[in-house]
Amino acid sequence: MKIEMKKFGWALMMCAAIAMGSLMSACSSDDDDDNGGGGGGEEQKDPEVTYKGTTAYSEGLVFNNGTELGNGSQNYHLTGTVTLTKGTYLLKGWVYVDKGAKLYIPAGTIIKGDKQTMAAIIIEPGGYAEMKGTKEEPIVMTSEEAPGNRKPGDWGGLIICGNAKNNEGTKQIEGGPTTIYGGDNDADNSGIYQYIRVEFAGYPFETDKEINGITFGSVGSGTTIDHLQVSYSSDDSYEWFGGSVNCKYLVAYKGWDDEFDTDNGFSGNVEYCLSIRDPRIADTSQSNGFESDNNASGAETEPFTTANFKHVTFIGPMTAKNTDFENTSAYITAGDVFPTSGAKLGLFQSAMQIRRSSKLNVENALAVGYPIGLIVDGEKGSTPKYAKEGGFTLKNIIFAGMGVVGSDGNKIYEDHLSTDGKTIADATRVSFSHEFFVNDGTFGTTYSNSINNKVMEESALGLTDPAKTGQNYCPSTAISDGNGGYIGAFKDASDNWLEGWTNFDPQNTAY
Repeated sequence: MKIEMKKFGWALMMCAAIAMGSLMSACSSDDDDDNGGGGGGEEQKDPEVTYKGTTAYSEGLVFNNGTELGNGSQNYHLTGTVTLTKGTYLLKGWVYVDKGAKLYIPAGTIIKGDKQTMAAIIIEPGGYAEMKGTKEEPIVMTSEEAPGNRKPGDWGGLIICGNAKNNEGTKQIEGGPTTIYGGDNDADNSGIYQYIRVEFAGYPFETDKEINGITFGSVGSGTTIDHLQVSYSSDDSYEWFGGSVNCKYLVAYKGWDDEFDTDNGFSGNVEYCLSIRDPRIADTSQSNGFESDNNASGAETEPFTTANFKHVTFIGPMTAKNTDFENTSAYITAGDVFPTSGAKLGLFQSAMQIRRSSKLNVENALAVGYPIGLIVDGEKGSTPKYAKEGGFTLKNIIFAGMGVVGSDGNKIYEDHLSTDGKTIADATRVSFSHEFFVNDGTFGTTYSNSINNKVMEESALGLTDPAKTGQNYCPSTAISDGNGGYIGAFKDASDNWLEGWTNFDPQNTAY
C-alpha cells in the first residue's frame, strides 16, 4: 500500500507539473502573439492604450477581436512589434509606426481604409515595416466602400519616411500628418515593400493637403521598394521628397494629379514604370507624367533633385483609343468616380515637366498622347540653364501622338519660345524645350545631354494591351534604342512583369 500510495502521489505531482507547464506555455504564447489579430476563433483582447493629450500610444495594433487596425484616433502610435496574421482588416485613423517600432504584414493581406477616420499608415523615421506581398498573393490596401461605390480619396494612403537627406533639412511631411522627416543617412532602411496595391487613396485632410497614393519622405537606399501599383489616387500616384531610395516596377493607374512627382533633392534610381491615365480625370493644378522640382522656390540648394528614371511608359489621355478626347472642363468630369471629398478638376498638361532647378534624368522612355511632350520650365529656378550646360540628361525618349513637342512654361500650351516661363518671347521659333528634346540644332545649338530622342505617331509603335489595361501600352516587338537595349517599360508582348499581382478593375473587385 505504501508503494502504491507513493506511485499515486508521484503521478499527481506529474499531472500538476504538466498542467502548470501548459498554462505557462499558453501565457508565453499570448505574450509573443504581438497582437497580430486574424480572428482565430477565440475572442482577442484589445491592446492597452495610453494617451498624452489626444495622442494615443500602444505596443499593439489590432482591435475589435482581430478585425481592425488602430482605434480610430487620428494620432495612433504603434510603439512595439506587431506581426499581422494574413486576413482582412479595417484600418481606422492615422496609424504611425514609431521610431523603434516594427510592423510585419504578410502576403495576401487586405487592408481597407476607413473613410470616416481618413485612415492612413505612416512609417516614421526610425520605424520599420515589412509588407512582403508576392506575385501570387499581393498585399492590397484599398477602399472600404462596396464595389461600384469607390472613389479617389476614400482613405488616406501609405506614407514612408526616413532619415536620408533632403535639401530643406527636417520638415513635416505633406498631407497633414505630424511626421518630421529627414536627416543625413542616405543608407537608411525603412523596411521592405513588395507586391503591394494601393487603391482609391489620397483623402484631402485640408484644401491642397491631400495625401498621395504612396509618399516617400527622405527614404534611404537601404529600403527595398518594388512591384507597387497605385490606382485612382486623389493626388499624385507617387511622390518623393528627397531621399535616395531605389525603386523598381511601379504602376500608376488612373490617378488624379501627377504620376511620378520628385522634389527636395530626390536622388534615387527608378526603373520600369508604367502610367496609364483616365482621359476624364485631371487635376486643377494641371496633370503631368513627371513633375520635378528641386524645391518649391526653385532655389539652387543641395542636394539637387537628380533622380534617374529608366524604362518608363506614359500612356496619356490623347491615345488612339480616346478619339473623342478634349482637354476641356466639359470633357474632364471624372464621371462616376468624382469624389465628395473636395478634389478639384482641371486639365492635362505634359508628359514631362522639369522645373524649379531640378536636374531630373530620364532614359529609354516612351510617352504617348499628352497635350505637351516636354516642359523645361524657367519660371522659377535654373532648369533651362542646367539643360544648356549638360546638367541633366534626356536620352532615348520617344514622344508619340503629342499635341505639341514642347513648351517653355506652366499652362503654356503653345510650342513657341519663352524666356521667362510666363509669356511667349518669339512666336517664330519653337520652344527651347522642343529644340532641346529633338537636339536637331535648329538654331545652331546641339545638346550633348539630349540624345537620340524621336517624335513619332502612335500608329508606328505597334502597341498592344496584353494585360488588358484598357489602353495599348506594350510594343508587340522591341523598340530598339540603337544600343542593344529597348525603349519603354516593356521589351515586347512577352515581357509580363505585370502578371498576377496587378489589378486594372479595382472598382468592381470584391475584397
